[in-house]
Amino acid sequence: MAASVLFDSPGPKARMRHLILSAVGVVVILGFLWVAYGKMRDAMQLEGYMWEPFITDPSVWKDYLLIGLTNTLKAAVLSVIAAGIFGILFGLGRLSEMRWVRWFCGAVVEFFRAVPVLMMMIFLFFGYFAKSTWMPSEYGPLAAVVIALMLYNGSVIAELIRSGVYSLPKGQGEAGLSIGLTPGQTLRTIQLPQALTAMLPALIGQFVVVLKDTALGLAITYPELLTWGKTLGSAYGNTVPAYLVVGLMFILLNYALTKFAQYVERRLKRRGTTAGPVTNTMPVIVQGGAEPGGPADAGARIMVEGVEDARDRVGDAVDRVKSNRDDPGW
Repeated sequence: MAASVLFDSPGPKARMRHLILSAVGVVVILGFLWVAYGKMRDAMQLEGYMWEPFITDPSVWKDYLLIGLTNTLKAAVLSVIAAGIFGILFGLGRLSEMRWVRWFCGAVVEFFRAVPVLMMMIFLFFGYFAKSTWMPSEYGPLAAVVIALMLYNGSVIAELIRSGVYSLPKGQGEAGLSIGLTPGQTLRTIQLPQALTAMLPALIGQFVVVLKDTALGLAITYPELLTWGKTLGSAYGNTVPAYLVVGLMFILLNYALTKFAQYVERRLKRRGTTAGPVTNTMPVIVQGGAEPGGPADAGARIMVEGVEDARDRVGDAVDRVKSNRDDPGW
């Protein structure tokens, strides 16, 4: 076995030390869970009757959880669409040939990547939407959540696009330039589609982050799933079961998106990178006007016919000259 370059293989004492530390960590975690279980048991939050409303009362789902789930999915879908558009525009801007466009897009992307999402939501809502008169008050929290998620996740997507284009072989861009495309046309028509395809699993993973971050809307009174879970716990006096059910719903949603990302990744790997099936037939279609039957082909045929006609005329003239030389009266 080849020796590791990053670190030496642990010896017997190091392995024993690692085993002891792992055992201590497991004991600490189990102790923490036992203490938490005892606290919830003393507060009567794990009794069977606390879970009965989720089974016996349809209004728990119709009037609380499903409304929160709908609002969460609405904010997530709008944020994903807006973040995708923002990321593509500013990702292309960071790859622009114009220096001032690159600097401007780079400054915007780096700024919004550094600002926490919750801080942006709070500033947008309490600093603007809560005081605005042109927008109905019930749409202010949604707008703040969507814009904050768009700015942060769109900046991350812009960086993904930039890194994806840079990871492509240089021959892709050179091929586009060699057929007469401008650098911008090459980027939009050749490099960007390939980069988006290669980064699709990472993009879907970023959408999982968008879905989870919608829960931050609780701080600005947006009625998403976590907010309705809190309201449900207050209404039925089962706060801990309500939060556990909401947490399970988030886990299921994120798990579904993760499995979808894995499915897309498997499809991309199985499809491969070829543009089409490999055949042994030589292509017969020529690009542009030189295509068989095209204008260039017709012009070449006319030219050949003209050359053959001229050659025949010259041959006839030579024959007449020879016949006249043989004539005694010439």
